[in-house]
Amino acid sequence: MKPLHIEQTSSTPGILFEQDRHRLKIIGQSYPDNAFAFYGPVFQWLDEYLAGCESSMLLELYFQIPYINAGSTKCILLLLEKLAAAYRSGKQVVVQWYYDRDNEVAQECAVKFQEDLELPFRLIPLEEDV
Repeated sequence: MKPLHIEQTSSTPGILFEQDRHRLKIIGQSYPDNAFAFYGPVFQWLDEYLAGCESSMLLELYFQIPYINAGSTKCILLLLEKLAAAYRSGKQVVVQWYYDRDNEVAQECAVKFQEDLELPFRLIPLEEDV
């Protein structure tokens, strides 16, 4: 399987899969012109990864997204729904969402994801390291 690494820009998050740790990190602002075009390769990669992932393997997702537009919100929700389906099928998945205490909008977005999905989900103030 090819590694997943997308460089961060001013309008898109950096996306990195640490293969040895089974950890996917999505860090940075998310307001690309076309969110589905940006996140499309991530969806494809995640589908391939989950298809070959053993149930005993823990997949950790780290999010730190200070600003997210409507299109990106839909894409992140789709990504989290894929993970929730994998979790319901017996795979081990945990989401850790880092947020700035001063950014109520970003925190509310993360809380909404947490409430809407059947998925282990931790909200962590940004003082802790990613």
